[in-house]
Amino acid sequence: MKTVLITGATAGFGRETARRFVAGGWKVVGTGRRAERLEELSDELGAGFHGVVLDVTDVAAMRVALGRLPAEFAGIDLLINNAGLALGINPVPDVEVDDWFTMIDTNTKGLVAITQALLPTLIERRGGIINLSSVAGRWPYAGGNVYGATKAFVKQFSLNLRADLHGKGVRVTSLEPGMATSEFTLVRTKGSAEAHDKLYSGANPLTSEDLAETMWWIGNLPPHVNVNSLELMPVSQSFGGLKVHYD
Repeated sequence: MKTVLITGATAGFGRETARRFVAGGWKVVGTGRRAERLEELSDELGAGFHGVVLDVTDVAAMRVALGRLPAEFAGIDLLINNAGLALGINPVPDVEVDDWFTMIDTNTKGLVAITQALLPTLIERRGGIINLSSVAGRWPYAGGNVYGATKAFVKQFSLNLRADLHGKGVRVTSLEPGMATSEFTLVRTKGSAEAHDKLYSGANPLTSEDLAETMWWIGNLPPHVNVNSLELMPVSQSFGGLKVHYD
């Protein structure tokens, strides 16, 4: 039986992916900052799930927590770096710089730290890594500023990681979703249900289940197959034209 570690398992993509992998017969280590959410997921999923209260930006605590995994969950075959967030929708002149720092710490520093910590195990087990990037890492939009930049980092880090792991048998994928329903917009707008409803109403976006099924597919491909990067959007979302400002 294989084991997957999913960061940010307390909501959205991470929670649904934990459900999908347990249903498929994998063991799941789910991490997140909200202990009560992890307890609820553990009650739901049973013995196949082990929750770890963890903030990926606290590197020292993260390393301690990984070292304390029960033996039956310690052999990680797949790392899903799902933890991440966007804060704010304002253009650059109007942002709160602390929001930028939080996004950088979570989306990039936390991701690379847990990846490096688990690499010895992943190399030993010839496992895999799925990093959650975003279409925002490729397609710019107003208000995307540092969030998009962190997701571009995730994509390039994934490609460079794959290059560095050449010959090790470890698969690495950058998964880049477009509009998808989750708590993402609530977090980004600091709890505005109105903003969330306005964005998603009538849009028929991707769902957390869609992303979970995609990660299940990637994680269970034959070991000689690697998906380098995968961008997906709902049919309702496409590309805007370039903007021109006229004086």
